[in-house]
Amino acid sequence: MVHRGLFLFVTGMFLLVACGGEPEDGKFDRFAAEFLRTYFSYHPVQATVEGDHSFDHRLDDLSRANLRRQLQWLEETEKKLKDFSYSRLSLQKQIDYAILMNQVRYMQFRLRKLKEHEWNPLLYTQVIGNGMYSLVAREYAPLERRLRNLLRRMDQIPNVIEAAKENLTKPPKIHTETAIRQTDGLISMVERVLPSYFQEAGSLRDSLFFAAGKTVQALKQFREWLKEDLLPRSKGNFRLGKDLYDQKLGFVLQSSLSREEIRDRAEAEMERVREEMFVTALPLYRRFFPDRKLPKTYSEKEKQQIIAAVLERLSENRPTEESIVDEARDYLRQLTEFVRNHQLLTLPDEPIEVITMPEFRRGISVAYCESSGPLEKHRKTFYAVAPPPENWPEERRQSFFREYNRYMLQDLTIHEAMPGHYVQIALSNRFRSPLRAVFASGPFVEGWAVYAEHMMMEAGYDGPEVKMQQLKMYLRAVINALLDQGIHVEGMSKKEAMRLMRKKGFQEEGEAEGKWRRACLTSVQLSTYFVGYQELMDIRKEYKKRMGDAFDLRTFHDELLSYGSPPPKYLRRILFRED
Repeated sequence: MVHRGLFLFVTGMFLLVACGGEPEDGKFDRFAAEFLRTYFSYHPVQATVEGDHSFDHRLDDLSRANLRRQLQWLEETEKKLKDFSYSRLSLQKQIDYAILMNQVRYMQFRLRKLKEHEWNPLLYTQVIGNGMYSLVAREYAPLERRLRNLLRRMDQIPNVIEAAKENLTKPPKIHTETAIRQTDGLISMVERVLPSYFQEAGSLRDSLFFAAGKTVQALKQFREWLKEDLLPRSKGNFRLGKDLYDQKLGFVLQSSLSREEIRDRAEAEMERVREEMFVTALPLYRRFFPDRKLPKTYSEKEKQQIIAAVLERLSENRPTEESIVDEARDYLRQLTEFVRNHQLLTLPDEPIEVITMPEFRRGISVAYCESSGPLEKHRKTFYAVAPPPENWPEERRQSFFREYNRYMLQDLTIHEAMPGHYVQIALSNRFRSPLRAVFASGPFVEGWAVYAEHMMMEAGYDGPEVKMQQLKMYLRAVINALLDQGIHVEGMSKKEAMRLMRKKGFQEEGEAEGKWRRACLTSVQLSTYFVGYQELMDIRKEYKKRMGDAFDLRTFHDELLSYGSPPPKYLRRILFRED
């Protein structure tokens, strides 16, 4: 057996060399590694987030000259990629090749056609904020080294501001207004958050406080420019329009579904989910309102009223501003125990911490999962939850907590942490493809998180109250896809969007207001949740059909999560060997 095994090994190696498989794979790996090094040199803040600390001392250069250099590099990269023999690559490398080619073309599209640097001031506030915060949030290196790099990055903030003034012409008003609020958050971070780290900076302490003072002054001047100069001329259209939207949709989703197919699926799914909500709500309605008489058959209006009444009653059980983060921690422990006891999948051992969302990151979503970069040696995940901003009126604050009541907070924790983003990304980082990790598929990542919510309810987690919120959250994902293309392609008005979210989706006014803003500020990303979930459910159905009686849910989940975060269509190739 030993000699036969050796013969097969040698024969296999001969065939690989003869066919060119292994050498071509190695050639591609070297090309991909060099690509990432250059890519990170153009995007040093993202490099820090991903765990490559070669450029921690730099901020992104967003000047016109550097953007032109980047575009030229991307054009040359695409030409070099075309020189590879795709058929001689192994299956996994073919997938990485397709991901890289898509990314190279997408970045060219963003620079050449989308031109966000000319109309989106949030690009600049995010580079500044993430550039500073990423150095202090994680203990990946001694504090002194991280603060030394922070000092160098703070010195470069005026360059980012200058690039913003040079590039921004006529942005949409909503983008400039959000940038002003985020700049307020940046000032608060430098004045209130960073000094707590400076106290331990030793000989750097005085230099850091001096640099922080200069940074605050620069940010205040930037805020003044945003208010007095840019805002009055912020008359751009936040709607992408059909051509740009469809092109971006293709790059981001990498799906076989067209915009029209996504819309048709979402409209049908919206009605199906609303019916499931009614079926789930009816027993709760009988329990909550035992004295109310119910008809033998229900009109659509009566179904609407019953669902709304149940959701309103559930919203009364809600956290407070002081308790919401602690309660999220408790739910995380509870959910972890449930997943482990029900053996739904193999859990990672990377640590996770629930934190209050930094102020400069608020204004787009209520929570996010920030996993450590795939290239990081010491990994840790942050699950950030945002209480309502201090300047919100009391009515809107109460609306926030009605939406994010204790049942919804559990479902949100499933989505962001257990067994959603935290679990999926931690396991994804173990797959040996830095390229696939850095350019993770939004539909797979967000689709898994939505799928995780469904999977937990399917496994019987915590009763119909949480299921009502899960269905409401999924209905939100469905409506997100309709909002996304409705706003950017079909000219959907705010009134129409609010009616869709509030009546069809049962969303609180504050939640709907926030989603309208998010849909205007972003494009395509809101479609990733629904499209990714649909594609993953299609894969599960096919996998189960092929496995028959041998189908095991934990085995399916473990295999699904073992290949990084590729677009779902490439998972089909891996699992089913489809072309």
